[in-house]
Amino acid sequence: MTSNRIIDLVESDSVDLSRRRFLSVSAAVGGGLLIGFTTGPSIAAADAAQSVASPPFTPNAFVRIGADGQIVLTMPYVEMGQGTYTSIPMLIAEELEVDLKQVRLEHAPPNEKLYANPLLGVQATGNSNAIRGSWQPLRQAGATARVMLVSAAAKRWNVDPASCRAERGEVIHAPSGRRLKYGAVAADAARMPVPEKVALKQAADFKLIGTPAKRLDTPAKVNGTAVYGIDGRPPGVKIATLAQSPVFGGRVKSVDEAKAKAVKGVRQIVRLDDAVAVVADHMGAAKKGLAALVIEWDDGPHAALDTKKIVDELDKATLQAGAVAQNIGDTDKAMAGAVTKVEATYLVPFLAHAAMEPMNCTVHVRKDGCEIWVGNQALARAQATAAKTTGLPLDKVVVHNHLIGGGFGRRLEIDGVTRAVQIAMQVEGPVKVVWTREEDIQHDMYRPCFFDRLSAGLDAKGMPVAWNHRFAGSSIIARWLPPAFKNGLDGDTTEGAIDLVYALPNLHVEYLRVEPPGIPTAFWRSVGPSHNVFVTESFIDELAAAAKQDPVAYRRALLDKTPRAKAVLDLAAEKAGWGKPLPERAGRGVSVQFVFATYLAQVAEVEVSKDGAVRVRRVVCAVDCGTVVNPDTVKAQIQSAVIFGITAALHGEITLKGGRVEQSNFHDYQMLRMNETPAIEVYIVNSTEPPGGMGEAGTSAIAPAVTNAIFAATGTRVRKLPAADQAKHA
Repeated sequence: MTSNRIIDLVESDSVDLSRRRFLSVSAAVGGGLLIGFTTGPSIAAADAAQSVASPPFTPNAFVRIGADGQIVLTMPYVEMGQGTYTSIPMLIAEELEVDLKQVRLEHAPPNEKLYANPLLGVQATGNSNAIRGSWQPLRQAGATARVMLVSAAAKRWNVDPASCRAERGEVIHAPSGRRLKYGAVAADAARMPVPEKVALKQAADFKLIGTPAKRLDTPAKVNGTAVYGIDGRPPGVKIATLAQSPVFGGRVKSVDEAKAKAVKGVRQIVRLDDAVAVVADHMGAAKKGLAALVIEWDDGPHAALDTKKIVDELDKATLQAGAVAQNIGDTDKAMAGAVTKVEATYLVPFLAHAAMEPMNCTVHVRKDGCEIWVGNQALARAQATAAKTTGLPLDKVVVHNHLIGGGFGRRLEIDGVTRAVQIAMQVEGPVKVVWTREEDIQHDMYRPCFFDRLSAGLDAKGMPVAWNHRFAGSSIIARWLPPAFKNGLDGDTTEGAIDLVYALPNLHVEYLRVEPPGIPTAFWRSVGPSHNVFVTESFIDELAAAAKQDPVAYRRALLDKTPRAKAVLDLAAEKAGWGKPLPERAGRGVSVQFVFATYLAQVAEVEVSKDGAVRVRRVVCAVDCGTVVNPDTVKAQIQSAVIFGITAALHGEITLKGGRVEQSNFHDYQMLRMNETPAIEVYIVNSTEPPGGMGEAGTSAIAPAVTNAIFAATGTRVRKLPAADQAKHA
């Protein structure tokens, strides 16, 4: 029974299946484990009549085992460099008792009933929760298959299943020494009843989980056989690139196509309401054709928009009351009795994603169907927008998902797919739409700009007795997942601003949703925490300075009720040599956080030259992310997140003037260079707690560690990012 057949049986209203004949264990919206198996004779007979050859053993939506012993994992998450293609198979292999190299991967098709992320409720890879969402369902899937294989072998041998065990892809009967490979018993296993409960391994019994595993996707990336979205090349494909209105909300007024059509290789000009695309034989011709176009734009209502107007609106908004995200105690009363009062405002800018693989999507629209080749983090949404745009039924849209050369939340969006489908509807045959780097940066969906207003009261010993935090900015969740935006709040926007690790007796946090006119905002690696942790960890540093206390000691005194947070702080400080002398104009900064269900502390060692140039020399990170599946992946995730976060902290800023994004490529939207990359040390705390998220935690922690280090080195407090601009005045 193939996975497609399972889907058909589950979704068919005409098949009458009793619980014993077909057991389905699934959260329809949550997308947990789906078990689908036939045990009744009528369906088994139908299967036998269908094919002389035994169908593959498919105990659930994730595992398929053929008669040849080939084990296939239907991967519900996408690989964009974070190691999903290694860590997720480890969960299956651990419980199935096979070597990791025995597992082959297939992309899951669009199907939110089977493959929705149980923590998001939709089929998507994001929010650092692939491991968190898979921890139970994928292990359960492997364990269920293992139990059924053992039971089938025991039945064939006419022995007690308890006398058998699974090991390295075989079922072994210990007393007699008999062995059967999984492939040999797969057909029998398909006829076994699905167990309602299976025991999962205890941590002490893990063989794979917790051990370093080489990335399964690395060889193909090294030898060039890996297929990314941009590699999609169906027969006869043409290449297109496009120019979109330089002002968000603008429209095409007129187009002179004559010179573009004269470019060799240009085949067609496609005009949309707010964009023009050139279709050609190759990218070079498409770009030359686009440059030759003479386009007149109607800039629309946002032609006068600039960054200052947006910031001023956010600033004014924070003077009004917002939705209460968290309230502890009575901050007004505590503030009135405080010995010292500290106030500050903070500002973080819009940020682009600037993924190395620019936005792209290949589409072939026919009268009776639509086929798409793309790398996307939300596959079902990609399918849905294609169906809506073409007017085709959902089942007539086929999406081939591929590796992603940098997601960071950008490819949780489907605007690129929508645009490619719009163009393809006017093109005969398949067309690959590739955005130039300039289009990618100037028409991104940006990490929101936020303005924060904070105040705190300290007692006679300098410890906080009151903490007030009010901030304004865009809510991505309100657009992307409206049901999750309730009472003016959502968990993403407030994460890192509430439920702080510190013992604060009186705390009050408010949020005001203020959407910038015309500017699309979207998830960006660590999203809410990338803003909130910078603000809260900078401000707690300000309180330590006001109290004339060491920043580590000050934090430590507030962490008695969160021992895991204290442990990572102590470990990071120890390994970084906190307190040891540094050269002039060098300093260490620290940050502590609990976001994405992970405790993490970072110490950054920073040097600021006399002309204000900032160099991050060293970063020490201590992390408690619960049970670690692959420690190599954890370290790699932190290293990449630190680099991504330093890039943003020092240089990242999208600004607008005349309604246009001013940055256009890496010369003015700067990335951290190899020679600027610090030494990064990662220390992992052993833990048996459930896994936390790792993809984004390192990014949110690094900015305040760096800016606090700039303060330690120069005495200049950075309250506005990017920090490199502020340090010039230090």
